[in-house]
Amino acid sequence: MSSFLRNRKQRGFTLIELLIVVAIIGIIAAILIPNLLDALQKAKQKRTVSDARNTGTAWMSWLTDQVGAASAGAGKIYAGAGHTLEDYEVIFEYLHPNTTFFYMQEVPQFDGWGYPFEFGINYNLVQSNVLMICSPARQGSTIQACNSDWDVTPFLATDYDQDIVWADGYFVRWPG
Repeated sequence: MSSFLRNRKQRGFTLIELLIVVAIIGIIAAILIPNLLDALQKAKQKRTVSDARNTGTAWMSWLTDQVGAASAGAGKIYAGAGHTLEDYEVIFEYLHPNTTFFYMQEVPQFDGWGYPFEFGINYNLVQSNVLMICSPARQGSTIQACNSDWDVTPFLATDYDQDIVWADGYFVRWPG
């Protein structure tokens, strides 16, 4: 009987040992989960910036081919009020025509958070502000981001609620 008790004690864990292991796992999880959530938001932000840059570059190529000239705005304030908001389908037809030459393989319709991009074009091509691509970012605001005026400035990269705006060859609002 004593050998049975001795073997049983050697095979099991005590309650204190189990509680210590659970506490250590809890501490590690508490450290890792906020970093994981921040990394997910950062990935969505980076995808949005990349998609806006690629779409904008293709759109500028299309515009250059179609009208022969488009220049980036040089002022400190970028006015979006003169732009006409276009549907995704119109931009898709510009950048992905049914011809042998494509400006983009696939035109992104949604930003990293799943909200639709806003595409603005100023059909008065003598203006310095011609093209805009806007993302409402994580906030997903129903306010049209492309109809705002923007100070050309970066914002805090961990502020995921800031609109991301690409216009005429450069970012007007971007995570810095």
